[in-house]
Amino acid sequence: MSSFSEHLCQGLNCSKPASLQCPNCIKLAIPDSFFCSQTCFKENWNTHKAIHKFAAAVTAVPAGEEGGSDPWPGFKYTGPLRPRYPLSPFRTVPDHIEKPDYAETGIPLSEQNIRSSSTIEVLPPKDIEIMRKVCKIAREIIDIGVAAVRVGVTTDEIDRVIHEATIERGAYPSPLNYNGFKKSCCTSVNEVICHGVPDMRPLKDGDIVNLDISIFKDGFHSDLNETVPVGNVDADGLRLIKNARECLEKAIAMVKPGALYRDLGNVIEKHAKSEGFSVVKTYCGHGIHRLFHCAPNIPHYARNKAIGVMKVGHVFTIEPMINEGTWKDEMWPDNWTAVTQDGKRSAQFEQTLVVTKTGVEILTIR
Repeated sequence: MSSFSEHLCQGLNCSKPASLQCPNCIKLAIPDSFFCSQTCFKENWNTHKAIHKFAAAVTAVPAGEEGGSDPWPGFKYTGPLRPRYPLSPFRTVPDHIEKPDYAETGIPLSEQNIRSSSTIEVLPPKDIEIMRKVCKIAREIIDIGVAAVRVGVTTDEIDRVIHEATIERGAYPSPLNYNGFKKSCCTSVNEVICHGVPDMRPLKDGDIVNLDISIFKDGFHSDLNETVPVGNVDADGLRLIKNARECLEKAIAMVKPGALYRDLGNVIEKHAKSEGFSVVKTYCGHGIHRLFHCAPNIPHYARNKAIGVMKVGHVFTIEPMINEGTWKDEMWPDNWTAVTQDGKRSAQFEQTLVVTKTGVEILTIR
């Protein structure tokens, strides 16, 4: 293992400073694969080595060979990003893998049946233990997806890698056919705030891309995302990514029994504004367990009217979307891709959390 500058350890449940990087990751140009010690590296080897398999199989598009075409040439885009169609065929899931109720029809009936309810379910310890396992798997998958990010790789190729990693672990990719979504993850590039549809556009040097990973296994969903720089990103882009990560960290630090869900937005917006950024108001964090989305709804902006008090056993996500310019958003004609109204960049980070007696456990932590 080679010595690099200080990072945080990627070992399970370890967040010590790390300066040793896996030699295979160096060869495969996989970023941020640092460990605090040889012992920690060896203990996590069985999980970590899966990243090498998928990263080695990633296919980049040769320079100057961008494929596909803009499906909506008359549409007035807010920024420079353009989708590249046609999309690849709908990816299949083996019959033996348990599927959510919307997998065939695209309609999440179980969610619709409780849509008007603000009741927040308290999960018993046995359910939380299942959530721990499912969230651990989701973390493995997003790390594999992040390892696939590089200049020249299409977001469709990243979707393939994530889909195959999910299936290999006996899980269902939660976004697939959720309300008709056609892919297994969301890839949101530059001015895309969230719900970007993986397509044939290769990532370019200087892009930023958010990977949003959700899986369903053993009857439970898990959800997390992070924003990754592609190649050489300018200082403002890196500052945006850092601020978005810090907004999430500051909100997580507030989670404990008795805390109000509405107060999370106050600390998030304060930190975003302290560096000249804004907070998206249209999309929010959410409860998650047997249902992909349920109560509580967790806005990320200040002075919101979110309902609920945190209790031990509440499981939910916090996922602030932080913009360079205006907080306002618009939608592409696919009715999924949300973009900034002024075409400036957006960054986001998300974790799935459970409220504990002493505060919070980050179920999807690296």
